[in-house]
Amino acid sequence: MIAFLADKKPQFSIIAKTFFGLEDVLARELFDLGASDVEVLNRSVIFEGSLEVLYKANLHLRTALRLIVPFYTFRVRDEQDIYDELVTLPWHDYLTADQSFAVDVVINTPLIKHSQYAMHLAKDAIVDEIREKTGARPSVDLKTPHLRLNLHVFKDVCTLSLDSTGDSLHKRGYRQETNEAPINEVLAAGMVLLSGWQRDCDFIDPMCGSGTILIEAAQYAHRIAPAQARMDFDFMKWPNYDEALWLKIKEEADNNELEEFDHYILGSDISERNINICKQNVRRAGLQGKISLFRKDFLEFEPPQTERGVCVMNPPYGERMATDEIENFYKSIGDTLKKKFKGYKAWLICSNEFALKHVGLKAKDRMTLYNGALECKYHSYELYEGSYQKPSSSDESGAETEEFKEEG
Repeated sequence: MIAFLADKKPQFSIIAKTFFGLEDVLARELFDLGASDVEVLNRSVIFEGSLEVLYKANLHLRTALRLIVPFYTFRVRDEQDIYDELVTLPWHDYLTADQSFAVDVVINTPLIKHSQYAMHLAKDAIVDEIREKTGARPSVDLKTPHLRLNLHVFKDVCTLSLDSTGDSLHKRGYRQETNEAPINEVLAAGMVLLSGWQRDCDFIDPMCGSGTILIEAAQYAHRIAPAQARMDFDFMKWPNYDEALWLKIKEEADNNELEEFDHYILGSDISERNINICKQNVRRAGLQGKISLFRKDFLEFEPPQTERGVCVMNPPYGERMATDEIENFYKSIGDTLKKKFKGYKAWLICSNEFALKHVGLKAKDRMTLYNGALECKYHSYELYEGSYQKPSSSDESGAETEEFKEEG
């Protein structure tokens, strides 16, 4: 049934899940890792790969949430068809009575009214088949199962997949404290990659909050695999787990990291609490000395004067502001960008289109992303009015380096 578990060599289909708007950038990441037959779907990308590609994808992908391997498809008319089909499969070949499993259910069909009921039927079918064949039953463990299954029903088609990841890939491990409105790590990484930053100029987040965008940018700049510190994945519990291959992939990732980076990665925030949280997160990510942080109002922030740079920020969306406050706040963002960020390409994410209209700059790029449940616009502004402000000889001699050392 689950053929790829019995053989380490062949190619098989894999699905990488992500957020809306990040599908294309995820597809590019997969191409770079050696995936083949890459196809963009809605909030996911399907591709062909071997165990090596699967391991690399779990380690290296910045914009994926998890990777699942589909292995069985059938048609349904109602919930009972789920039980009737699954109870015929040889689950005893893959689970023993002393092992555990879990089933995650995603329903997108009017044929099945209750996803929880569908989940219970799937669990009952697996338990009943194993008990019938062995006389004993496995347990259900929602946190650390030996096998985590994904059951997805779209229209009248049910697809069973095996989860290779376990905990979501957005859980990088560095963010134990956050500000009031943290941005998801996968979304932050997607914003960095969508910005077009090629790691060839300065990167700034002048409203950095707890530092997620900066940390994702610094890991990208230093070629640090986002899951490099992670110790466990669900594929490690599979019978065909190749530990030697995994250790080889990990070692290659270690050797690929860059200790030095030739440009600044800078962040600031008006809140002292946010800066303190950001510093703690930077330390947990092992990026001390690679990100410079300041407590400063954005309106007073002085970026490095350079011919090119990228600025990415997630400003407050104005839910708790009066209308005139929103107008003035976003107008001040646009005025500051135009006055101080010449030579930069600036990116703003915001769920408030009314607020974005008051930036007062013409957006070059417009994308739709989701920050949690909020539909957001991700806009870019090219700030090339007037002449570039080139570094002076004093800047080049080291004065600028001293100015942008991290405070504290």
